[in-house]
Amino acid sequence: MPPTLKRLALLLAPGLMLPSLAMGDTLRLPSEARLDVQVVDTLSLSQATPSQANVLLKPATGRRSGDSPSNADGQEAAHALPSHCLITSDARLVEGRIRLSANSLTCIGLMGDAREIYSGKLSAAAREANGDFGVEATCTASNEQGCQSVELRPAHAFQLELGQALAIEAQDNPSRRLNEQRLHADEAPAQ
Repeated sequence: MPPTLKRLALLLAPGLMLPSLAMGDTLRLPSEARLDVQVVDTLSLSQATPSQANVLLKPATGRRSGDSPSNADGQEAAHALPSHCLITSDARLVEGRIRLSANSLTCIGLMGDAREIYSGKLSAAAREANGDFGVEATCTASNEQGCQSVELRPAHAFQLELGQALAIEAQDNPSRRLNEQRLHADEAPAQ
């Protein structure tokens, strides 16, 4: 293979291996796609406050098997989101596990020199990598009745499994338009 074609193949290979990245102006993920994610901030739930709305999640930055005992036997996610994403979810404590239901997604994806903004509804549930429903949490207080409060830390990676296919169109990016206007104004000849 000529060096130029080899270099081109090496540049294109990562893009061809990630089926979930934005294709054209649409961010697409198939039904039942699994995404590695983590909480942005530590989530604490208790028997007194067993639920919390608007919990922020982000794509996992690095999965460490020590962070989740079940990850060692699990599967890696076959899909990925752009690295600059926030997912909102609702959390509920059920029998010592945290159940997270994701409901919206906002991402900024790089497409060449342009930054595309994707924002829309999402239907996904949290699972451990081994497929168990809900996320294992660290018990922070217990009594004779069992665990009374739990904590989920950002270092604990888990997976979201989509309940339905996702297709989010790129939104208008006013920042990009302003930058283009400034660029064209700077290029205009002085009179």
